[in-house]
Amino acid sequence: MQVLVDADACPVVVKDMLYRAARRAKVCVTLVANQYLRTPPSPFIKALQVPAGFDAADNRIVELVTKGDLVITADIPLAAAALDKGGYVLDPRGSWFTRENIQERLTMRDVMDQLRSSGVATGGPAPYTPHDSKAFAGQLDRFLARHNKPPGAAA
Repeated sequence: MQVLVDADACPVVVKDMLYRAARRAKVCVTLVANQYLRTPPSPFIKALQVPAGFDAADNRIVELVTKGDLVITADIPLAAAALDKGGYVLDPRGSWFTRENIQERLTMRDVMDQLRSSGVATGGPAPYTPHDSKAFAGQLDRFLARHNKPPGAAA
């Protein structure tokens, strides 16, 4: 099991939590971004820089994700693709994307895109709050406690 992070828009506080979790749980965390990322030295943390381009980081994450991996993203189409490959998907605010809710989220995203393209001001996401941070940390800890098995352990 690995953790793949859509790192271009991921809040710094979430990245910091993931670095600590990687060391504590000894799980591989890979940050994928279009830009250079400085990460702390650790055998469990790596950064992959992909070429600039529309969805380049998302496409690389989809290539890398395998069944049982955790993907951290707020990108709904990326979440849908990761779910299709058997991954788990957690957004940086601590909400899960699931097979049960992904279609509704894709539909809402499309509706908002149509509104924006017709000139309606829809606003952006709410500012990231300490509540979001706490929710993410709790969900991440619970996931790792349930799914992270040491090498050689029975699944």
